[in-house]
Amino acid sequence: MTDHRLTKLFEHNNWANERIISACQELSVEQLDVTPASATVGSIREALLHLVAAQAGYLRLLTRPLEERLEPYPYPPFEQLSQLAQNSGAALLALVQDEAGLAGIGKIQTRNQYLVEPWVVLLQVINHATEHREQVKSMLSALGITPPEIDAWDFGLFTGALVPVGNQ
Repeated sequence: MTDHRLTKLFEHNNWANERIISACQELSVEQLDVTPASATVGSIREALLHLVAAQAGYLRLLTRPLEERLEPYPYPPFEQLSQLAQNSGAALLALVQDEAGLAGIGKIQTRNQYLVEPWVVLLQVINHATEHREQVKSMLSALGITPPEIDAWDFGLFTGALVPVGNQ
């Protein structure tokens, strides 16, 4: 892991995605597909599929010409969710690590006729994933399942960037 701050955001995103997907891979089909009584809409399966498909779609937006991304990114089979999240997450991480390449991306035309600067898409990757991971955590809690700890403090502990005084 590197000290580049933007890179850290994407490293956390990848780590948190993997932890939430991993926690949900242990669920039964019924638990994945039920719509729990929570503040969210839909099922855990739907939220995770949407999160990962959107991440792959944002990567396509940043790296592919318009004609290659006219159709929305399809939802993957649930069994491929972890691998797709890892692949698109690694590619996004590589993109933000390549500052020169990232700086060379001009405004991007969206499918719905907007021009957008790449930083907006990168911010959306992070915000979108955070929102849906929190929704999944709420649904897990509604099912009586303790969700994984995946916030920035937990990532800091995991990476050694957050240590109790006296333990350094």
